[in-house]
Amino acid sequence: MGRDASLVLDTYPAKDPTTLVKGPPSPTAAPTVPSSTAPASAPSKPGAPEASPPISLISLERPFDVDEFAQMLGETSLRVTVPREDLVEVLRRIVEFMSFGIYVYRVSFWPARSDLLKEFVVELQRVDYSPGAGDWIPFEERGRSESPFGPDGTR
Repeated sequence: MGRDASLVLDTYPAKDPTTLVKGPPSPTAAPTVPSSTAPASAPSKPGAPEASPPISLISLERPFDVDEFAQMLGETSLRVTVPREDLVEVLRRIVEFMSFGIYVYRVSFWPARSDLLKEFVVELQRVDYSPGAGDWIPFEERGRSESPFGPDGTR
């Protein structure tokens, strides 16, 4: 009742049990450096490419949220990258927000730096109508004034 010889053990012989690490090193023990290795401070060859950091499989970037974008409306200028499937809803929300007439935006959008048209950059710039110029001009903050209809108003 014996077993056949292991092909793995023939290719990779068993290690010496005295060289195996058994648990974490103790905090008082100094690290030992084998004498056969080169010192860590040895200069590398000039022009040799440095090792790049490993690529993470977990992305910490949050996905685009249309509701979160809609809460940003009201800013003087805004630039976001929108996935293709959300572009129509984003443009609809911009037009709906402008329908109140308080904030009017110059809207431009273009494909993001991808050849697959999966994302678009949407840029909003707040504008005001200038009767003298007969055109929409960039919005300029001229200060705030208290509304007579607000809580501090006299009416």
